[in-house]
Amino acid sequence: MPRVRWLAVAVAVALVPLTACNRTPAPEGAAETPPATATPAATPARSYTDQDISDAYIYLLSRLLVLRQQQLDLKEGFKWNEIVHRKPGAVDWPNPNLDVAYSEAWIAVDESSCTLVTVPKVTGRYYTVQFLNGWGETLANINERTQRAHPNGEFAVCLKGANVQLPANATRIDLPVKYARVLARVELGDDWKGAEALQHQFAFKATGTPALPTLPVIPPFDMDKLPGVEAFEAAPAVLDSEADINAGMDAVAAKARAIAEGIKDPAERARVDQVIREKALVDFAKASPTIGHGTTKNHWARPAVSGTYKDDWLGRTLVNYAGIWANDMDEVVYYKGNLDATGTQLNGDHVYTLTFPKDDLPEKYANYFWSVIAVDPRHMRVLPNAKNRFLLNRESGLKYNPDGSLTLYFAADKPADAPDGNWLPTPRGQDYRLTFRFYGPKGGVKDGSYFPPPLVKRS
Repeated sequence: MPRVRWLAVAVAVALVPLTACNRTPAPEGAAETPPATATPAATPARSYTDQDISDAYIYLLSRLLVLRQQQLDLKEGFKWNEIVHRKPGAVDWPNPNLDVAYSEAWIAVDESSCTLVTVPKVTGRYYTVQFLNGWGETLANINERTQRAHPNGEFAVCLKGANVQLPANATRIDLPVKYARVLARVELGDDWKGAEALQHQFAFKATGTPALPTLPVIPPFDMDKLPGVEAFEAAPAVLDSEADINAGMDAVAAKARAIAEGIKDPAERARVDQVIREKALVDFAKASPTIGHGTTKNHWARPAVSGTYKDDWLGRTLVNYAGIWANDMDEVVYYKGNLDATGTQLNGDHVYTLTFPKDDLPEKYANYFWSVIAVDPRHMRVLPNAKNRFLLNRESGLKYNPDGSLTLYFAADKPADAPDGNWLPTPRGQDYRLTFRFYGPKGGVKDGSYFPPPLVKRS
């Protein structure tokens, strides 16, 4: 995967001309001494360029997005080390997943306290318990793939190196951080009640009384109105609140700290805010269609990274913005599509079809299941419609074509020739994008060689 290339740092010196000083007139007849040439005073040399400002802003935004959601969760009533079971579809963060029942938590562990996690026995359906740090990095998953010898029962999630007395039957999982976001997912399938019953058997309990974090104060912002220069006011506290676990991030983090110091000067503050508005946000938007260093084919974008990011801070921030809490690509692979076969933005005024050949159906590439949803491109929320149908998957009652191929339909009204189960309603007059998910990716989805077919506009 291509990595972010660091640009050479150019030192920019802005010169500010001074007005001439008042002089005492020379005596009459005396030779006048030529006035001294005023020496312009330079503003302090900055150790960062406009590109550095853009890079540091996008890097910092990743952590701000997680802190924003954390503070919303705690305001809603989340309590540390207690799990919250959501009704299917009842999550309020970008790109919601309607394939699974979600349970959520924030956990705290330290040198004297671990979190005991109870995982029920789940058979015949996908499940996982995912742990993420304060940058949106996946730290661990508990499921039948990662814990083959012990996929259910008691687990003790601990700070690495902690010396804690644990139940004899608990499988220990070490984390490199003291605080983590947790998502338990249970596939809904065609038995939602069964999934919810399993969901409520997941339980959390702290073994002691861990120290809780003091969260840094961050500027309030909405997803459609990201912060400006005020993001850097919070940079030192934000960066100090949780270290980035990835190597290769020190340089861009140092730039963020330098900019935070620089904006104490009002003129520099104005300059940084302008660069954010005119460059950083533009750079961020330009990187969105390919999800940073991802690849595109048939007008579908596949990210280069998801869930775990190494030194790809651009990819991490884009994923946190468009689909926070994404899991790693061993668990699920996401494709984003917002253009039809001609490269034109998808819109609910038109009818689109997506046809999979009989020997290349989507189930070929998923060990568990696949699904496709439509979301608005600004807030990444599923689109309301009169049918209250928000995704297509194997439980949709799909009808295959006589030759064995599969055609999916996206339109405001059901096309006359479309089987009802193959149709996803898309509101008239509204732009949208599709997210295609493959759970338990295999074959071309796992190795990156596969892309869904192009979307064809019929009318």
